[in-house]
This record gives sequence, structure tokens and C-alpha cells, in this order.
Amino acid sequence: VDLDEGDFLIGAAVTDGAHDVMLFSDAAKAVRFDENDVRPMGRAARGVRGMSLDEGQRVIAMLVAESESQSVLTATENGFGKRTPISEYTRHGRGTKGMIAIQTSERNGKVVAAVLVNPDDEIMLITTGGVLVRTRVAEVREMGRATQGVTLIAVDDGSKLSGLQRVVESDTETLSSGDIPSDPSSDDPSDPSDPSSDSPSDPGRDDPSDPSRDNPTGPTEP
Repeated sequence: VDLDEGDFLIGAAVTDGAHDVMLFSDAAKAVRFDENDVRPMGRAARGVRGMSLDEGQRVIAMLVAESESQSVLTATENGFGKRTPISEYTRHGRGTKGMIAIQTSERNGKVVAAVLVNPDDEIMLITTGGVLVRTRVAEVREMGRATQGVTLIAVDDGSKLSGLQRVVESDTETLSSGDIPSDPSSDDPSDPSDPSSDSPSDPGRDDPSDPSRDNPTGPTEP
């Protein structure tokens, strides 16, 4: 993407043409529009306007609304936030200023994060002072858009909430010891390279046809 001076990329997502795109600004506004309102362009194109911003404002999150059962969790720099059903974010035209996502106030400060969550998810919050908190989404009250929210994390004087992310658990399964194939070079009793092997392939051991088997001095002359 070709960026103007002072602009920078804040998000990218793979879509299939059947969903809505949501943009959130640090001024606590949100816009939702059909992704087909953004026409396909080449890599080097500048793109089209997704959201109208006042001077000094910036977009802080881009989400792809895939399910109406999800909620949007918004968080502010002073540690407050809330969950709002995604259905409360109605479609607006692309390029507009959007709608209120959370009430702005001196208590809340600017919006620093917006993520899509499910009730059984967990989130991680981190402050500029290095404090990290992990909590369950279900513990964050679900509220309407035009509300101030509740305390997500207590921030110390001089600190701000700097980020919020949904915790994604790994789907990798660990193999049990019974699922790990054995090394044939170490466990095969018939391995002729093993000097301690009891395999019949060893001509000097346990061969009933060997006349020296029961005579430590070897065969005798008749």
C-alpha cells in the first residue's frame, strides 16, 4: 500500500467478500460498512477513505465482523472498558465519522484498543509501566455503546493502558510417549549391528547345531 507522509498501517485481514469491516478511532468513534464498498485495487494503490477523522485523531483498530454473536471489547488509556454486542454497531456509509463506541470523558481518556471477543475468551492487558493482567472476557460487563464502561485494570499514576489482546490458545497437541515411534536402530532385537543382540543371526550364540555350545573347550577329536 502507498502511504502518505505521516501515515502508517494499523491492520490487515483476509476476507471473502461476505462480511463487514469495522474501524475504530482513538476519539471513541466507530464505523461499520460492507467490505464490498472498498473496490479491489493493486498493491501500490493508496486506497479509499474508510473513516473521516478530525485533526489529531487516528484509527486504532480494524476488525472484520464475521459473526453477530460476538462482542466488541473497547478499552481506554486510563484502564476502563466494556463489551458491546456487535449488533449495536449498525452499518454506516464508508468514509463517515461513524458512531459512538464508548463515552469519552476525562476519566476514560482516549480509546487504545478494540477487539472482537466471545464470552469464553480471555484477554491480556498491559500498561506502559509494564504491568500485565490476564482476565476472562465473561468478567467484563456487557453494556451499550453510549456508556463509559467499567474498570479493566488499575493503572498507576503516570501509567496508561498501552494494549489489549485476545488470548489465543495453541491447537498443537503433544504426542504421548506411546505415540512416539521407537528408534529401530536401538530397539530391534534382530539388529545385526548390536553386539548384545540375541538374534539367531549371531553364529556364535544359542545355535543348537553348534557342537561347541555345551563344550567350552570346543569340539573334540573322535
